[in-house]
Amino acid sequence: MHVAAALLALVATVTLVAGLARRLNLSAPLLLTIIGVGGSYLPFVPQVRLDPELVLVGLLPPLLYATAIRSSLVDFKANRRAIGMLSVGLVAFTALGVGLVTWWMLPVPFAAAVAFGAVVAPPDAVAATSIARRIGLPRRIVTILEGESLLNDAVALVALRTAIAGLSGAVTVGGISVDFLRATLGGAVVGLAVAFSIGWIRKRVTDPVLDTSLSFMAPFAAYLPAEAIHGSGVVAVVVAGLVLAHRATTLQTASSRLSERVNWSTISFLLQNTVFLLIGLQARWIVEDVRHSTLAPARILLFCAAVLAAVILLRPLWVYPVRYLIRPGPDRMGRSSPWTHSAIVSWAGMRGVVTLAAASVLPESTPHREVLVLAAMVVTAGTLMLQGISLPWLARKLDVRGPDPREDALQEATLLQASVSAGLAELAHTDPDLDPSIREGLRARAQQRADIAWERIGRTASDAETPTETWRRLRVQMLQAERAAVLEIRDAGRADHEVLADVLSALDVEESMLDRVADDEEDTRDGWLLRPETGGDGCGHLVEAPCVKAPASPRICRECEREGVQWVYLRLCLACGNVGCCSSSPGNHAERHFRHSGHPVMRSFEPGEAWRWCYLDDLLG
Repeated sequence: MHVAAALLALVATVTLVAGLARRLNLSAPLLLTIIGVGGSYLPFVPQVRLDPELVLVGLLPPLLYATAIRSSLVDFKANRRAIGMLSVGLVAFTALGVGLVTWWMLPVPFAAAVAFGAVVAPPDAVAATSIARRIGLPRRIVTILEGESLLNDAVALVALRTAIAGLSGAVTVGGISVDFLRATLGGAVVGLAVAFSIGWIRKRVTDPVLDTSLSFMAPFAAYLPAEAIHGSGVVAVVVAGLVLAHRATTLQTASSRLSERVNWSTISFLLQNTVFLLIGLQARWIVEDVRHSTLAPARILLFCAAVLAAVILLRPLWVYPVRYLIRPGPDRMGRSSPWTHSAIVSWAGMRGVVTLAAASVLPESTPHREVLVLAAMVVTAGTLMLQGISLPWLARKLDVRGPDPREDALQEATLLQASVSAGLAELAHTDPDLDPSIREGLRARAQQRADIAWERIGRTASDAETPTETWRRLRVQMLQAERAAVLEIRDAGRADHEVLADVLSALDVEESMLDRVADDEEDTRDGWLLRPETGGDGCGHLVEAPCVKAPASPRICRECEREGVQWVYLRLCLACGNVGCCSSSPGNHAERHFRHSGHPVMRSFEPGEAWRWCYLDDLLG
C-alpha cells in the first residue's frame, strides 16, 4: 500500500510539474530537480536511494530506445563525425581531465580518479535535447546532441569498468582496446540481430496492440544479451532503435506506427521527467554521508567546485579545435554550420541520472567515495542549473534560431506535391473503365492534401479564408454533429459498444488530423524571407530560369477577375511575367498558363517569399 501511494505521488508530481513547466515555458528537468532537492528535506518524504541496477537496467534502456526511435538514421550518418568526436573523444578527454583534477586534489589512486572522471563525463540524453527543442535550436544541433547522448553513456560505462578494474592493477593498453572493441562491436552486432529478429516478427504481426507490446520488449531484448557477452547494452539498444525506426514504414502497418508513437511518447514523458525528480531526491542522504568524511569541509567544497568548473570548461576546449579538424560540411539545405552553433554545442553539457547511477557503481573500498558521490551530485545539479538556465539566453544572444516554420511548410508542400504527383500518375494507369466520378473523387482528395500544405505558406489577406480552411471549418462542424448523433445512439443503448468505439475512433482520428493542420498554420503566420537555399539540383529549368521577372500585370490574377472568383496565392511566370493563381484557387490559372504556354518555371508572387517551382520536374529551387 505504501509503495503504491509513493508511486502515485511520484507520477502525480512529475505530471503536475512538467505540465506547469510547459505552460510557463520553463525547463522541466531543472524545475523537477529543484523540487526534488527541496522534497528530500521534508519529513514526510521517505529517503530515496537510487539503485544503480534500477537505473542502468530498468530506466536507461527504454529511455535510450525512446530517443533512438525518434531519431533519423540518415541524419545520424550525415553527422557521424561530429557525433563520434563528442561521444567518444570528448568523453575520454573529460574523463582524463577530471581524473587529473581529482588525483591532484584528493588522496585517491589514479585509477579511482579516472573512474570518477568517467562517471561525470557523459552529458544526459534528455536534459540537453529537451531544452534544445523547447527553445527551438537548429535541427542539426539537436541531431548532434541526441547522437552524442545516445552513445556517450556506452563509452563512459566502458571507461568506468576499465578504470575500476585498474584499481587491482590488471589493466593494459591492449586490454583497454580489446574491451572497447568488444563492447562496441558486440553491442552493434546484438542490436542488429535484435532489430532484424523483431522486423521478421513484425512482418507477420498486424495487430497494433501486439506490435506495441513487442516494441516494449525491444530495448531489454537488446540490452540484456549484449551485457551478457560483455558488450555494450547501450550500443545494442541504440542500434536496434535506429534500425527499427528507419525500417518502420516497411515493417509496420500505419495503425501500429501510430500506436507505438503514442505509447512511447507517454512512457518517455514519464520516465524522462521522473529521473530528474529522483536526482533531486538523492540530495539529503548524499549530504548526510559526507558528514562522516575525514576531509575538511572547505576542501570538499573546493573539490566539488573545481570538478564542476572542469566539466564545464573541458567541453569547449574540445569542441572548438575539433570543429576546425572535421570541418563540418553544409546541411541538406546547403547551409554551413557557423561558429555560433559550436558555441551552443559546447555549452549544452548538462548531466543527468546516469552520472549519479554510475557514481554508485564505484566500489565501497574506493577512498573518499562519499565525497566523489557528492561531487557527482554537484556536477549534475550544477550543470542543469548553470547551463540549463543560461542556454536559452546564449542562443538568443548569438541569434541561433531554430527552423523557420514557413520554410518547414515549404518543404512539406514540396514533398506532398511530389507524393501526390506519383499517386495521380498511378491513378492514370488504373482500369480505363473506372467510373469517372470515382476517379475524380480520388484525384480531388489527393490534390487537396497538397493544396492544404501550399496554403500554409502565406496568405493574401489576414481575414480571408482559403478554400481548404473553409472546407476544414465546415468538416469540423460536420464531425461534431456526427459524433453527437453517435453518442445519442450510444446513450439510448441501440448499438454494441465495440461498434460504437470503432466509429468514434475513426471520427477522432480525422478530427485530430484537422487540428494538426490548424496548429501548423498558426506557426507559419509570420516569418523571415522564405527563400529555399537549394539550387534545384538536377533541374536545368531552375538553373536557367531567372530569379526575378517583371510582372506583366499588378499583383492580381486577371483571369480570376474576369471569372469573378477570389484567388488564394499568386504565382509569377519567370518566362513571360504572367501572374496567375495557385492550385488552391478555384481557377488554378498558374498551372493552366503552364499547360497553355509550356513555360516551366514560376515564382511565388507573395510578399516575403522567393521560392521557385518547376512544373516539368516537380522540383523546388
